[in-house]
Formats: sequence, structure tokens, C-alpha cells
Amino acid sequence: MNVDAALAAAAALAGLCTGVIAMLAFRWSERDQARPTRSSLHTDAVLPPGVDTVLSVLRSSAVVLDEADAVVKASSAAYALGLVRGGKLSVEPMLQMARDTRRDGEIRQVELDLPRRGTGRGEALAVSARVAPLGSRLVLLLVEDLTEARRIEAVRRDFVANVSHELKTPVGALSLLSEAVMDAAEDPEAVNRFAGRMQIEATRLTNLVQELIDLSRVQNDDPLEDSEPVRVDELVAEAIDRCRHQAGAKQITMASGGTADLHVWGSRGQLAAALGNLVENAVNYSPARTRVGIAARRITAPGGDLIEIAVTDQGIGISEKDRERIFERFYRVDPARSRATGGTGLGLAIVKHVAASHGGEVTVWSAEGQGSTFTLRLPEAGTVRDRDRNPHHPVVEHLPAPEVLP
Repeated sequence: MNVDAALAAAAALAGLCTGVIAMLAFRWSERDQARPTRSSLHTDAVLPPGVDTVLSVLRSSAVVLDEADAVVKASSAAYALGLVRGGKLSVEPMLQMARDTRRDGEIRQVELDLPRRGTGRGEALAVSARVAPLGSRLVLLLVEDLTEARRIEAVRRDFVANVSHELKTPVGALSLLSEAVMDAAEDPEAVNRFAGRMQIEATRLTNLVQELIDLSRVQNDDPLEDSEPVRVDELVAEAIDRCRHQAGAKQITMASGGTADLHVWGSRGQLAAALGNLVENAVNYSPARTRVGIAARRITAPGGDLIEIAVTDQGIGISEKDRERIFERFYRVDPARSRATGGTGLGLAIVKHVAASHGGEVTVWSAEGQGSTFTLRLPEAGTVRDRDRNPHHPVVEHLPAPEVLP
């Protein structure tokens, strides 16, 4: 009997010990799970319900920080901007804002210029950062990239300033010349001289207004609405005709060549204006008794064949720093020379927009003192190409071979 009682007591004691051990193990396990780890800081478990869903649809770069300044949640855009590195917020002013907001609960906002990640240039990212408390322990940082918005605003500001200046110059000249005509009413020779100057300024003003209208049109119009197969030979001939008088006055030889009977698809008027601007620039910026060439060819590209029209001159050339900006509105490499030739600074901007709206591009090669080559690349008119390959389809009459024009 005593032996049985002893065995029962031993069994009960063993069961009690096992239960205590199991309970301690369970509590230890719960404690381990509750303790934040390096990986758990990047999970959504500590975020308030619904916050993760809201952050996923925001366009801003989002970063959530805990009380130890560790990153709990960060969007991919935040990593792309270089805001988060190694699980920490890497921008000290933003980190200080987060600490201040955690201390007093105040919402803060600031605009900063950050170094652009991965570039050796001095370019900066313009950002707007807003910090707000998220619950009792977390802080939410939202960052907007303002770089493109600032660039567009700068372009708009420059455009308004430049167009105001360009319009005031001929208008002011016309006003002064009209006064001079009135004062010289008794001198026919002076009247004729001033009237001639007035005609020049009036023509300059007309050209400027027309190019502003053209630029607005190519930006707003859809070239596909009135598209048709356009023969490159005809575009080249029209551009040469447009500049024949200026070239003759400077004894510039204009030569056309390359592959004949090529076609592009688009608006004939816009394409003629774009190529005409390139040829006119080549003539205006070339010294006397030099040569301007226009050549067209077909090149193979992954998305389909392209038609390449190159305009080459032997002019003053363009420096490397200017080549990046010559397609901006009103930008001039040599303002004094441009005004002497009657240029408005809008021609290349029109070319760029026409090329883009037709699915192509315009590029430039230039060396100072050696001349420049502007290349217009446009998709080939596929229907025309396929028709020419079909022997049963009527053949289109070909233009004469390219010629060299004095």
C-alpha cells in the first residue's frame, strides 16, 4: 500500500513538473515571437489596420519609422530615391523632422534638394517631405518628387519671358520708326529708308507670330488625323525651294541625294515645315560659298524600317554645352547672329515636336568650326513599302534623280 502511494505521488510530481516546464516553454515562445527582430521590422504586423493598403495606393514615396528610427515600412519609390538604405532613413533632415514630430506630435513639411543617386553630376532632386504621427509609436514620412514639376515651371517661365522680349523688340522698333517717319516727313529719302526698316521689323514680327502658331498647332494637333504617305523627294525639293533665295545670295551650293522614292507616313504640312526649318537653319548659319547637303536613306530598326533624312552644313558648328539645349524654345547658340538672320529661336522646337508626334526623333552631330548634321528619323510608310513589293500593284511614278542645285 505504501509502495502504491509512493508511486502515485511520484507520478503526480512528474506530471506537475512536466506541466510547469510546458507552461514556461509556451511563455518563452510567446515572448520570443513578440520581441521585434531585424526581419520583423520590415513586416506589416506592427502597422495599424488598413495603413498598409492606403500606403500601397499613394503616389508619394512612403516611409514608416518606429520609436527607434528603424524603418517599419518603405515603398519601392522610397528605395529608388535613395531615402532608405540599410533599414535606416538616410536623409538626416527628414530623420530630424521625424524625431521632432514623434516628440510633440506636430505635422511638419519642408522642401529639400537631394543629391541624385548614382550620378557623378551635380544634379539634384527637388523633393517635398511631410511628416505626421501614425498612432502612438510610429511616424509616417511622405515624400513627393518635384524635380520634373520644377523643370516644367522653369521652361514655362523662360518661355513667357522670352516671348515677351521677342515680341517687344520688333513692336518697339516699329514704334520708334513710325516716329522717325513722322519727323522726316519733308525728307523723302529718309522716309523711304525708315519705311524699309519698318517692313523688315513687320516681317520679323509676322514670322514670330506664325511660328508661335505653328508650335502650338504641332503640340495640339494629332498628325494621324490627316496622315497620308508623303514622298521624301517632294519634301526635300520643297525645302530647297524655300531656301533657294537665301542660298543664292550667299553663293551656297545646295545638294540633294541618297535613296530615291522613299515614303513616310504623316502630315505633309508638318513634315514640310520641319525639314524646311532644318534646311533654312543650315543656310543661315553657313558661311558664304559653302555647301549644304540633304540626303535620305532607309535604315533597319527593331520596330520597323526608318527613313533617315540628314541635313549637313559647313557652318560655325555647335558647342557641346549648347547641343543639349538647342531644341528648347527661343534658345539660341549666338543670339546676335540669330537676330541678324531673322531667326526666332522656335524652328528647332517645332522640328522636335513634329518628329515626336510622328513617332520619330531628331538628333544632331556637330563640331565647332566643322559644321553640323541634323538627322530626322521617321517611320517608313509601311503600306507604301508593301505596295511597292507587290508586283501586281500599279507602280507609282518616280521623281527624277536627286540633283545638285547652285
